[in-house]
Amino acid sequence: MQNPRYFYLVLFIQLVSIISFCDYVIPIRAKDETSVVKVDVGIILDMETVVAKVMHISILLALADYHAAAAASHRAIRIVSHFRDSKKDDVEAASAAIYLLKDVQVQAIFGPQMSTQTDFVIDIGNRVKVPIISPATSPSLSVKENPFFIRGALPSSSQNKAIAAIVKNYDWKEVVIIYEDSSYGTGTIPHLTDALLEISTLVSYRSAVSPSANDDQILRELYKLNTMQTRMFIVHLQPFLASRLFLKAKEAGMMSSGYAWIITDVLTSLLDLVDHSVIKSSMQGVLDIKPYVPRSNELNNFTKRWRKMFVNEPDTDPVKLNVLDYGHMINASPHWQKQ
Repeated sequence: MQNPRYFYLVLFIQLVSIISFCDYVIPIRAKDETSVVKVDVGIILDMETVVAKVMHISILLALADYHAAAAASHRAIRIVSHFRDSKKDDVEAASAAIYLLKDVQVQAIFGPQMSTQTDFVIDIGNRVKVPIISPATSPSLSVKENPFFIRGALPSSSQNKAIAAIVKNYDWKEVVIIYEDSSYGTGTIPHLTDALLEISTLVSYRSAVSPSANDDQILRELYKLNTMQTRMFIVHLQPFLASRLFLKAKEAGMMSSGYAWIITDVLTSLLDLVDHSVIKSSMQGVLDIKPYVPRSNELNNFTKRWRKMFVNEPDTDPVKLNVLDYGHMINASPHWQKQ
């Protein structure tokens, strides 16, 4: 999955953003309370990914909630969703957007998931002046430069100050960043480096790991890192690649006392996709970062409804809706301590 590296959001809030924007840009109004104005909204997702399945159910629940509230308040706007599968491909995403805009004539588009896909679709949205609400998290996607782009998720750079605060608390003067060698992985590295420089911490090495790297290549890279003086690592990898990295780090003796590991929210948000045996055997003591969402009755009720629908998704392992705490420990007693 590109960019869940998400990780997840409660998309009810995002759908409300679509509704509010449509309400603003569409001058049509019903003549009376019994008239209904239809708003067509396109939704572009990589439908075979777990993140898309989570979003799909969230969107259906959001629409149900909105229409229930609209009926109760006699609101005259009805949202009609049109789903398209981008198939994890930039061209497919652009093609889906063109179809939705030309043939369906949607008045807003939610998606795509991937930042590279979103780059294409944002440009199309700007040309036809239709809002694009995307959960892509790349900091390079500029809201200022694209007036019809609405960011539907926190950018990956939003966690950098939290990471820097942890590094500062433990007085680490040098760190190594291990990141995925892809458009997803490279986007946030300059911003993270700047945040660390602001607290006078040097990024002594940037280790780019290819998504196609085999276990031997990962192990060789870890052995190289082990020859360096720095023992503090920040890992910005998606779950499948991160799982293999930590298994090999354990094999290389790098998960023992004296080493410190921080994982970014892309992995934290998708820990359910990591085999529990990997977490238990090779990730004890790792500190993870994720957004904090306060608990509420509305959130609890939404989560229960979402869980009931998600269990019916075919060929999908159980996952949790990502609305848990920020900055919790995988192991409450890490094996590294402040010096």
